[in-house]
Amino acid sequence: MGNRMENDYVIVTDSTANLPLEMIRENEIGILPLHYYVEGEEYLGYIEGKDMDLQSFYIMMRDKKEVRTSYAKMEDARKLFEPILKAGKDVFYIAFSSGLSETYHTVSMLLESLKPKYPERKIYSVDSLAAALGEGLLVHYCIENRKHGMSIEENAVWLLNNRLHLCHWFTVDDLFFLRRGGRVSTATAVIGTTLRIKPVMHVDNEGRLVQITEVQGRRKALEALVEHMQECAVHPEEQVIYISHGDCREDAEYVAKMVQDRMHVRDIMVRILDPVIGAHSGPGTVALFFMGQER
Repeated sequence: MGNRMENDYVIVTDSTANLPLEMIRENEIGILPLHYYVEGEEYLGYIEGKDMDLQSFYIMMRDKKEVRTSYAKMEDARKLFEPILKAGKDVFYIAFSSGLSETYHTVSMLLESLKPKYPERKIYSVDSLAAALGEGLLVHYCIENRKHGMSIEENAVWLLNNRLHLCHWFTVDDLFFLRRGGRVSTATAVIGTTLRIKPVMHVDNEGRLVQITEVQGRRKALEALVEHMQECAVHPEEQVIYISHGDCREDAEYVAKMVQDRMHVRDIMVRILDPVIGAHSGPGTVALFFMGQER
């Protein structure tokens, strides 16, 4: 293996990164599934090689069925990482925010335990401090870095240096789901619903959800996302922008059109939100992800 190329390593991330199947296949990305439960029945957040029926999931959400989530399981991580290492490949794991899940800590413990068993392999684990397609957008950049010859060490350093430039701005349509997850109080949810108040939130430097402001009405909330991007995006015309939605594609496309009309970005990807994240934010969530001066 002495002539192994420096960029011959596998990028691994979580199902919460919400990457499209085509992108996973083309770049041979390893995906670690998180789990969710509907009325006590367990489901995987990702099944290798399969597109998920997410609209059915959001129908269950709208019916207010009990949905819970859990972080990645140690045995799932072992089944994913060991075959990669046994095949003589190095591993670069880009993790779901430690501010929202124990997944990063769980997987990092496993990877540390594997290092003595595979002393010739390079193993890097980085907390993205990001969620959903924010995590996915960082993975996109790391894929591009690898294509351009960046070594695993250089890519890990790049991610550490740039993760706090990845901006998440989002809003939700129904405060019930944030209340159920403990993100807002019952009183806030009741008053907000009555007055049509919509929160505008982001993910902070610790990787946690933080409410920044409130606006009245759905349309103003969607416009606020784009206004925040206008304020802090760096060279938006050169960027690929990701937008995720909780089964409300028309609203996501409305945001995409505003972004394109105002900032003429290079490309936009719009995707329905994965179930583990969607379980907490609910149907009607719209989130906008881009690179900015700061979060």
